[in-house]
Amino acid sequence: MFAELAKKRRSVRAYKPDAVEEDKLTQVLEAASLAPTACNYQPFQLIVIRTAGREEELKRIYKRGFFIEAPLIICICALPGQAWSRMDGVNYAIVDATIAMDHLILAATELGLGTCWIAAFDPDAAREILKLPPGVEPIAFTPLGYPADQPGEKKRKPLSQMIRYDQW
Repeated sequence: MFAELAKKRRSVRAYKPDAVEEDKLTQVLEAASLAPTACNYQPFQLIVIRTAGREEELKRIYKRGFFIEAPLIICICALPGQAWSRMDGVNYAIVDATIAMDHLILAATELGLGTCWIAAFDPDAAREILKLPPGVEPIAFTPLGYPADQPGEKKRKPLSQMIRYDQW
């Protein structure tokens, strides 16, 4: 059931060095490709980064140690030039990329893999290290691997603090 999966998903900040099986990697990447996007334009690209031997340069993107513990890191990049824009000019590339990353993270959770949504990264270092061309915007990263920590309590606001009906 989806509600159980959503409750099970958590931010993992310690990873085992165990390799992620190719079929599991494919499944999480396919989940991202199935995400809904505006006009189905799919204005994003996923970069799968193998961490072995690249730890020092990857630390330039995000300094926390757990970032490079997992055998893989996935970066999602938005392609604003390929995205739908609303009539007031708001470009949906970032929205579409984040929906795709969420699908990837939920699929990883279902497969017993750990992830941690990383948005507080150095975009200039990411552009340089990943050799991103102009017009490609790094949006988020996640390590991908087997958790080495135990889940803590998940704290959430009560619905009554987040939901409004009919108007503000």
